[in-house]
Amino acid sequence: MWDERYSSSTYVYGTEPNRFLAENTQRLQKGKILCLAEGEGRNAVHLARCGYEVTAVDQSEVGRAKALKLAEKHKVSIDYRIADLASFDMGIDQWDGIVSIYCHLPPALRCSVHQRVCRALKTGGVLLLEAYTPNQLKLGTGGPKEENMMMSVPILEKELSALHFRHLLELQRNVTEGTGHNGIGAVVQAIAVKE
Repeated sequence: MWDERYSSSTYVYGTEPNRFLAENTQRLQKGKILCLAEGEGRNAVHLARCGYEVTAVDQSEVGRAKALKLAEKHKVSIDYRIADLASFDMGIDQWDGIVSIYCHLPPALRCSVHQRVCRALKTGGVLLLEAYTPNQLKLGTGGPKEENMMMSVPILEKELSALHFRHLLELQRNVTEGTGHNGIGAVVQAIAVKE
């Protein structure tokens, strides 16, 4: 599915980073950052350009090829791994930051990934996340079509209870990211620290 979606020569979600990430990059500690479900690489390349050591993970070979091309254009390098998040080993106390931008998964897998994120962050490490909420289904400007794939403040409070939230908010904002996300979006944003 994702290889097909990314098969166009254009970048489905654009080449600029997600706005929430761009506005809060400085809240990530310098060091090793893991980008989940990274797709065509826009967020990983942004972080590499800001001086972070970036590892990206996704299951799309086509997305990886486009991400590496974007990194080359900006004269940075990223470590891009092809893997299924169901079995990807994030390690323990390994990352200074983890970035999850529109990483929508079925509930059981999402819960498992979030538990692994909590273990994989170093003490002081930061999770930065933006995802669509169920209200997005009424707006139809991007994201999955199933409500159970969406996230909310209560879901994140429960699944990321091992972290301390510095920012946790549901809101509507204009999301302009290529053709894939375009228009007013209902999102949840989180910045959480492992203390």
